[in-house]
Amino acid sequence: MSHPTRSGNAKDDNVIDDSFAAKEKAVVDTIRCLSMDAVQKANSGHPGTPMAMAPVAYTIWSKFLKFDPQSPIWPNRDRFVLSMGHASMLIYSTLHMAGVREVSNDYCTG
Repeated sequence: MSHPTRSGNAKDDNVIDDSFAAKEKAVVDTIRCLSMDAVQKANSGHPGTPMAMAPVAYTIWSKFLKFDPQSPIWPNRDRFVLSMGHASMLIYSTLHMAGVREVSNDYCTG
């Protein structure tokens, strides 16, 4: 989910062509759909927060977060924390779209 047309000039960072905007919308819509499907499959939770916050999560993850999907527990990574349990499916969907496929079983949070 990195920005393919990002240049070294911060002023140009907000210039996005129409084809890239369409790709961003597709990613946001996919995050929404994954979240809805997972809530439905679990027969638990509420899809409202993930659907509403998908553009925000995409923007944070793709443009600001220091994160490596090949090393998801890299100690120097930025953390993305949501205080609402209803939004947990947003994190799972965003991690999936970011390319995280698994986290080691020996991962320790304490």
